[in-house]
Amino acid sequence: MRFIPASARLDLSHACHLPPYSHVQLSQACDSVHSTFRPHNTLPSSGPQWPHTSEPDLLVFSQEYEARASKSDQSLSLPAQGRRKNLEFEPLSTTALILEDRPANLPAKSEEEAQRHRQEYDEMVAEAKKRELKEAQKKKKQMKERFKQEESIVNAMVVWNNEILPNWESMRGTRRVRDLWWQGLPPNVRGKVWSLAIGNELNITSDLYEIFLSRAKERWKSFRETGSEMESDGTADRESSLDLIKLDISRTFPPLFIFQKGGPYHDLLHSVLGAYTCYRPDVGYVQGMSFIAAVLILNLEEADAFIAFANLLNKPCQMAFFRVDHELMLKYFAAFEVFFEENLPRLFNHFKSYNLTPDLYLIDWIFTLYTKSLPLDVACRVWDVFCRDGEEFLFRTGLGILRLYEDVLLQMDFIHIAQFLTRLPEDTPSERLFSCIANTQMISSNRKWTQVSSCLSCYSDQPEINPSLKHFNFKFEI
Repeated sequence: MRFIPASARLDLSHACHLPPYSHVQLSQACDSVHSTFRPHNTLPSSGPQWPHTSEPDLLVFSQEYEARASKSDQSLSLPAQGRRKNLEFEPLSTTALILEDRPANLPAKSEEEAQRHRQEYDEMVAEAKKRELKEAQKKKKQMKERFKQEESIVNAMVVWNNEILPNWESMRGTRRVRDLWWQGLPPNVRGKVWSLAIGNELNITSDLYEIFLSRAKERWKSFRETGSEMESDGTADRESSLDLIKLDISRTFPPLFIFQKGGPYHDLLHSVLGAYTCYRPDVGYVQGMSFIAAVLILNLEEADAFIAFANLLNKPCQMAFFRVDHELMLKYFAAFEVFFEENLPRLFNHFKSYNLTPDLYLIDWIFTLYTKSLPLDVACRVWDVFCRDGEEFLFRTGLGILRLYEDVLLQMDFIHIAQFLTRLPEDTPSERLFSCIANTQMISSNRKWTQVSSCLSCYSDQPEINPSLKHFNFKFEI
């Protein structure tokens, strides 16, 4: 008798839904299976169960095996009705095998066991149908919402193109336009509205862009030839390092793979950033600028994207951060904390207990205007209202994010809070976020954001603000 390890016997009994038969019965059944399917040209080298046989005996054995194998093949080729008496269909997965009869050389199922298997199978089928129905209802709801959203976008596009944009100056401040603006701009008018809202106080023209782009190309050529970037006075411009621009471009929206080398917008993004470093050598290039320029390039033509980029970075808040003006940055942080405490006192105290200050997460959000922290479609909607309301909305959005995830953040410690706010969930819901933003009041003691931020003096001497901010050598990490 062939020996079967105990573990194998237990597995076999469980897999076939067998009652606890004796080891002898199981071993006999397995020997029967092995003898049936042993190849006719393979004989064991030794063993008590295989006595020595002569050539005629071998011939007889071979014929008997071939006859049994042919009979087995015929039974396997029978229709499903003949093989599965208790099934009306071919099982599409192993789930249905629970209803199968056991092979003839194994003990048959009892009536009680067969009935139990039928009940288990019916329960599995019912559960599967329930999941399928739930999934179908979910998809139907999603499709309905999508169609509704698309219809809303089409209707809004008609209003913006036919009514608002032709009468921009007279209609931009009306209640109707502001409400439409809050709902999000249609993609095909987004760039135009952004450009109009940002304005062109610097009076940059397309020709001026071409001049600075040519200058940037000369510097790139010089850099390739000499291996170093030198200004006219002979000093290296560290802020506008071409290596840094090249590195940042490769890390700009990598899942899209349109700004990386070989992508359709790689050279375009490189040109806009290079031209800006020549236009504003006092600012140069700072890590994070590539995200802002990339979003503008996705919505505007090249020259228009550069004009909007230069004017956007010239706004007081952006200039304070990109020029690393510590005093102004601290004023913004102080104003943010005033409204933080006003709107979310529990979370504010939780952060304060860990000495977690705004610079640890706001710097990342403000430098990239949320394009690195939020999903791109949500970030673009934030930009829509930012272009309408100005810098106040950037900090209001920050408070909206904290409100959205307040319950989660209250359960975290310092390290996990910092990590979470640096890498927000990729499925951040747009509607829920904007609902949280709408519920955030930017009024403290009857003073609005501009009044609070303008009257606050630098509070770098206060202990609750991270003292390292006063002395840090700024390096933004992508």
